[in-house]
Amino acid sequence: MLALAAALNVRVEWLEYGRGPMRESAALTPEDPRAQPRSFDLNSEPGYTGVLQLTARGSTGDGDDNPHVEIRGVMAFKSTWLRANNLNQKHLDVIYASGNSMEPTINDGDVLLVDESKIEPKDGQIFAMQSESKGTIVKRLVKSDFDGWIIRSDNPDKARYGDETLRDGEINEVRIIGRVVWRGGML
Repeated sequence: MLALAAALNVRVEWLEYGRGPMRESAALTPEDPRAQPRSFDLNSEPGYTGVLQLTARGSTGDGDDNPHVEIRGVMAFKSTWLRANNLNQKHLDVIYASGNSMEPTINDGDVLLVDESKIEPKDGQIFAMQSESKGTIVKRLVKSDFDGWIIRSDNPDKARYGDETLRDGEINEVRIIGRVVWRGGML
């Protein structure tokens, strides 16, 4: 945590707990190494790989508009875990779930790791998608027995979170951002 805070030039308490100001308020002199421009090395901590943490929200409800997405910080993942799961840092982003339609699999506020290299629809997998009408959504794609795909919520309340069917030609109207490969949150 110390190495990551130093690399980001932020306070450890802010990075770890989100408390207090992001940076020390004391003015830095131009000679201070912390005031010097530098490149940010996401892999500065041995054994860990940093993945960009974005302010984007993927709706597990009715849709989320993300007109302005910023980098919130970096989330560290064990490098060996990423390699074991064939995940490449340059294709990964961290976003947040918003809504209840994917419960109990994904809960409101959960952290989601999205692999943007996996954009081909795959039966039974969860994807972050950009819908023209709903904005950013996080749903399960299910291959239809007939012609096309079903965008499905895991929440058993189908009156509130019903399926949406897309014919094969319509799947292109929903842009797949990437496959959700990991989620973190409260049990």
